[in-house]
Amino acid sequence: MKLLLDTHIFVWAATGDQRLPADAATLIVDPANTRTLSAASVWEMSIKAASGRWAEVELMLHDLDEALHDLQTGQLPIDIPAAVAAGRLDWEHRDPFDRMLAAQATLGGFSLLTVDRAFDHSGIPLALS
Repeated sequence: MKLLLDTHIFVWAATGDQRLPADAATLIVDPANTRTLSAASVWEMSIKAASGRWAEVELMLHDLDEALHDLQTGQLPIDIPAAVAAGRLDWEHRDPFDRMLAAQATLGGFSLLTVDRAFDHSGIPLALS
C-alpha cells in the first residue's frame, strides 16, 4: 500500500509517541507498504513550531532527514496540479494543509494514514477506517 503519512502520524512515529495507534504503527513498519511525507506537513510543522504551538517538532525539523531515513519515508513536493486540485476539492473542510494532503493522496494514488476525523467524509482513500 502507498501511504501518505499525515503530519501527526509522522511526528508520533518518528518520536515514538504513545499517541500513535497500534494499527497505524503496524502499517508503517510493514515492508510491503511505502511511506511518503508531503512538503505540506513539513510546512505545517514549521509554522506551528515557529508560533510556539508545537514545540516538540522544533528539534525534529533540525533532524528531519534523519527522521525520514529512520522511517524509510519518501518526500512529496507540492506541485501546481496538486495546488489546483486542493483548491477545487468539493469538501467543506478549509484547513489548507489537510486540503493539500487530500489532493496529493487522490492525485498520487495514496491511502492517507491519519487519525484526523475531518478526513472521514473527504472521499479520499484512508488507510485506517
